[in-house]
Amino acid sequence: MTRADAMGALLAFVARLITGAQGHWKGCPPKAEQRIYFANHQSHLDWVLIWAALPQELRVRTRPIAARDYWTSSPFKQWLTTAVFNAVYVSRTRAKAAPGAAVDDQDPLEPLVAALHNGDSLVIFPEGTRSNREEPQPFKSGLYYLAQQFPAVQLIPAWIDNVQRVMPKGEVVPVPILCTVTFGVPMQLLPGEDKPVFLGRARQAVLAARPGRA
Repeated sequence: MTRADAMGALLAFVARLITGAQGHWKGCPPKAEQRIYFANHQSHLDWVLIWAALPQELRVRTRPIAARDYWTSSPFKQWLTTAVFNAVYVSRTRAKAAPGAAVDDQDPLEPLVAALHNGDSLVIFPEGTRSNREEPQPFKSGLYYLAQQFPAVQLIPAWIDNVQRVMPKGEVVPVPILCTVTFGVPMQLLPGEDKPVFLGRARQAVLAARPGRA
């Protein structure tokens, strides 16, 4: 077992110890096929919780999206997200260069598209930023464009419950609280469906996975 494998096993154990990391497959079974899991976003622990809730055979090909500026800010964070989680780095904003300097104008979706072309599954948070609200903020357009380009990839909505109580925004020390990830009914972009309609429907699919919702 490599150092990265050992760290991954340790983090999965710790995540389950602190949160329970229970995965509830209400709308679909866990299946080793290419998927985009998309969920509400309330904590830095969100993608760790989804990752820990997945069966091992799904984890190895499921890659979380990580904000480049935050997760490469120290050698340990970069090693963790690269070697352990095999994360896909994205830029939250396009860089603005000084006059005469080169500009990093990479499309934020480009690394995600490359990962999907490689056959990987993804974990994304369409809100784009964490929120303390009980319901998700309006979804940004990335999920729509990925659904357009990869119509054969299943879109799996998920609701992460209680994680904001484990590590709220601004906190760094987790508190043991039972958390769940509920995976909902798969959805796809419908023929001719407009972006606002699709994004609204995707947001409602995440809300529908919330425990207690009909």
